[in-house]
Amino acid sequence: MFKPTAHLDNQLILPGDFFLPFGGKLDEDNRWVQLARLVPWAEAEKTYGQFFKDTFRGQQTISLRMGLGALIIQERMQLTDRETLESISENPYMQYFIGLPGFVMKPPFHHSMMTHFRKRLTDVLAELNEIVATEGAKETKDDDDSNDATGGGKGQGKRSKKRASDEEVEQQTMFAQSQVASSEAASPVESMATESEVPETNKLVCEAHPKSTAEWEAPEQPNQGTVLVDATCAPADVAYPTNLNLLNEAREKLEAIIDTLHEPVIGQMAKPRTYREKARKQFLAVSKQRRPGPKVIRKAIRRQLGYVGRNLSIIAEQAKSQPLTLLGRKAYRDLLVIHELYRQQLHMYNERSHQMEDRVVSIHQPHVRPIVRGKAKARVEFGAKIAVSMTKGYAFLDRLSWDNFNESTTLMDVIEKYRSRMGFYPAVVQADQIYRTRENRRFCKQHGIRLSGPALGRKPKNGPTSEDRQVAKQDTGERNAIEGKFGEGKRKYGLGCIRARLAKTSESVITLQLLVMNLERRLRVLFCLIFTLLSRSRLAMSFG
Repeated sequence: MFKPTAHLDNQLILPGDFFLPFGGKLDEDNRWVQLARLVPWAEAEKTYGQFFKDTFRGQQTISLRMGLGALIIQERMQLTDRETLESISENPYMQYFIGLPGFVMKPPFHHSMMTHFRKRLTDVLAELNEIVATEGAKETKDDDDSNDATGGGKGQGKRSKKRASDEEVEQQTMFAQSQVASSEAASPVESMATESEVPETNKLVCEAHPKSTAEWEAPEQPNQGTVLVDATCAPADVAYPTNLNLLNEAREKLEAIIDTLHEPVIGQMAKPRTYREKARKQFLAVSKQRRPGPKVIRKAIRRQLGYVGRNLSIIAEQAKSQPLTLLGRKAYRDLLVIHELYRQQLHMYNERSHQMEDRVVSIHQPHVRPIVRGKAKARVEFGAKIAVSMTKGYAFLDRLSWDNFNESTTLMDVIEKYRSRMGFYPAVVQADQIYRTRENRRFCKQHGIRLSGPALGRKPKNGPTSEDRQVAKQDTGERNAIEGKFGEGKRKYGLGCIRARLAKTSESVITLQLLVMNLERRLRVLFCLIFTLLSRSRLAMSFG
């Protein structure tokens, strides 16, 4: 049974009304109290309620704020499921953040529910991140308002920096919004009066000056703002895969499956011979070598392929007399994955190749694919590839795929999404060299957008002008911001090692980490304003 909470009626619990058994009040300047005011709980719960039937039967569900709040706490503090529930049961501010009316000594729910929240909230988290990032980007004053509307010329000169007054306006806006959970709606009388007046006015104007529908459309706004685009890999928590290690792991799992299928007929039929001890010794003889040669590795792979193929044949014979329902759910899933793994490894061995479409690199997480990035630290990473765009410091997740893709194909979609969010096209797009294709350049030129980087064709005879060098230097410095955002996510919020095991939960974790980074940015602006107001009040008191 799904029961909407009081957030839909804009009835938030105030920090002073939170019950503490040991007395006292919650500090309204605490980060969890301020963060609770920045999360649009009501919008998320409207989407979350669609997953449940409209009935009064059954057990009441855990509220969205409780589940989503626990996930935000987990990613913000980088805790496990058990540690997250323990921290919530010990901290009254965290309990206020997840929507509890008072302090309780026990965990609000079992730690196993965290996995169900990650499965259910994938779409909700994506929508929530769009709302938070879009609102934050609209509240932030742009430092490129003085740019030309076209944004396509070279001689734009040095763009003005953000002034201190713009930052204060941004902070004042966020501070005012954080103090009120939701804006008060207009009175019914005023709404009815407004609705009755507007159509009448439009009717008179239409009768006096009849115009077409196209003429009544609002004029398109000039291009404004800057978009930073880039792609990165969110590595999964898997061991570095090698062909020999994968085949050895597959062999061991097949041996366990053979033992399970043979267990009901012990004493009636002879146990199939698997040569597991011999295969183990041959594997260790190669894996313990510091630097085995290519011929040694190839010979070891051939032997392990023989053992895996033999075990698969044995299981096929056992399946004729014993049903595969004797296997558990996980064991049967591993058997299917190993079948595909054996096919791929045998094909690569015969073809003497190291490339394979949809290559399996982990038996436990068969959805993970190798992502070739060509970085100095790791040429190949194993995880999901994400395309991210950043506007005024807020990150938007534009595409997430477990298969490798060319990020240049996402640029047009990113620009159109920016227009749907902000109401106008960007003036400048800061992108890497891979995005500067002819199609993307043609699209940007058509819509008056300046795409960073040198123009195509022959270089000028006298070299780039001082203005071109100034613009190129500034573009490079501005584009580094999205690299810093990736570094922040990987170092602080766990984007560098996704610990979820399923594809669905991994996507939720990646989206959740971007959401937490956007919330933290809004919270930093809020705390900066509070610190500024306190310092000014102290200075006024000292000089007064």
